[in-house]
Amino acid sequence: MPWSWAPPRNGRLTAATPSWRTACVAAANAAGLEAAIREQGGDCMIVELDLSRQESVAAAFATIRGDAGDPHVLVYNAGYLEGRDLPPEKELLEHIPIEMFDTAQHIASRGPFLVAKEVLPAMRKRGEGSFFFSNNSSSLRGRKRMTGQSLYYPRVMMRTLAQVLTEEYSEHGVHVANVVIDGLIDSPGTHALPHARQNPERVMNPVKIAEAFYYLHTQDRSVWTHELQLTPFSTKPSY
Repeated sequence: MPWSWAPPRNGRLTAATPSWRTACVAAANAAGLEAAIREQGGDCMIVELDLSRQESVAAAFATIRGDAGDPHVLVYNAGYLEGRDLPPEKELLEHIPIEMFDTAQHIASRGPFLVAKEVLPAMRKRGEGSFFFSNNSSSLRGRKRMTGQSLYYPRVMMRTLAQVLTEEYSEHGVHVANVVIDGLIDSPGTHALPHARQNPERVMNPVKIAEAFYYLHTQDRSVWTHELQLTPFSTKPSY
């Protein structure tokens, strides 16, 4: 049975069978995710991965290919916290440490480039596959970083990469899409935010987000979607 891939946030990669019941997780710390998968009756294995290091990405995919075969679906869903701790007086670019920018570029641009090089050749040769980017509203255009936000404007490069790969690989049967998660995702951390507690209808259900990705994967190739924006009903879509 072919394997599907879904890399969650914080540098994780998760592989799953088409039934989405078996998973392979590549991450620096995936114990909690592993436990959740097993609690729901699924199975998984853990492979360590650092998206900032080419040799780590290559080794992780070599390991999983050896145990599970080439992926048929990949969801790139890596995130970072860098920038959120900067005080209000350090909103301007001149105060952004170079190391912080490097991290954002590694996760938002170089990381997906390295992952794409690992999985797209087999998808192209097979004539089918899905490569999806889990992105946010900062990918839609350049925006000033506000206090409390991560350094997100490099995310526009991720969207650009998705557009490039759409042009390059669609004709080879590979479905590429950029998915804009336009809101707060339900999590323990989100529950601690005053904004989320006061406006629970603005918090996004992660199960429904996953279903949106599965919908993309099951689309007929005559009607592929290449960009999908998910926004809570009670808020205006970002642009």
